[in-house]
Amino acid sequence: MHFVDAKGLLTGKSGQYGMNIYRGCTHGCIYCDSRSACYQFTHPFEDIEVKQNAPELLEKALKSKRKKCMIGTGSMSDPYMHCEEELRLTRKCLEIISKYEFGLAIQTKSDRILQDIDLLEEINRKTKCVVQITLTTYDDELCSIIEPNVCNTKRRIEVLEEMQKRGIPTIVWLTPILPFINDTEENITSILNECARVGVKGVMNFGMGVTLRTGDREYYYAALDKHFPGLKEKYKKKYGYAYEVPSPHAKKLWFLFRDICIENGMLYKPSDCFNYLYEFPDKYTQMELFDIM
Repeated sequence: MHFVDAKGLLTGKSGQYGMNIYRGCTHGCIYCDSRSACYQFTHPFEDIEVKQNAPELLEKALKSKRKKCMIGTGSMSDPYMHCEEELRLTRKCLEIISKYEFGLAIQTKSDRILQDIDLLEEINRKTKCVVQITLTTYDDELCSIIEPNVCNTKRRIEVLEEMQKRGIPTIVWLTPILPFINDTEENITSILNECARVGVKGVMNFGMGVTLRTGDREYYYAALDKHFPGLKEKYKKKYGYAYEVPSPHAKKLWFLFRDICIENGMLYKPSDCFNYLYEFPDKYTQMELFDIM
């Protein structure tokens, strides 16, 4: 990893901000879109760029903002990579978010998030905290192949359970679904049944498939050659250089996904999930209006 002094941390518009403390990732997921050339990495993806001044930048930004809102993190780089064990920059930023009573929508694949469950609970008590966990395969042996350097699915489900015990709402990202690998009815059903059991608020899915771009595609294909001999040629024949790579069973799997979510009262439309994630508690909106008046 290497350290930089960033010029800014928050992105987005008033009412909804995002931040990434790290750039790159060490989880090694074979399908990672963040590897794509369009993101213009100037360093190896596993050589994590650490925004060492992230807490200072965040505090400076939040103390000057009158309007409270949700702050999202984890969409591009996981906030609980291996380096967080040592650096604890995510925790320092969570302390600042709690201090200024902003909300948090945090996304990860790692059980390291449990180290900060006290802060997540504190933020949720003051305003709102939503924890988002990615689940792709119920098969832990397959999980060790496609997501090799992070905790397995069973452990992530335990994380969801722990959040439920603390009253912290959760969203699951059921994506990507890799054609000919994890695109089975059994896999989708098993994951969703567990989501229902542990009280997940909603499940994100953008179509039963994966997206591949230059940079990401080459890494993915190399992994297919290593772990699934012959599958790369099947992909090339069926999909060519398409960006969207849907499962041959996409329609059937999506209806299965929709029906299970509806049956168990879980949000399933991406727009509904995003609205829930970034909706700030009414009591704070009302207080701001009262202050203005």
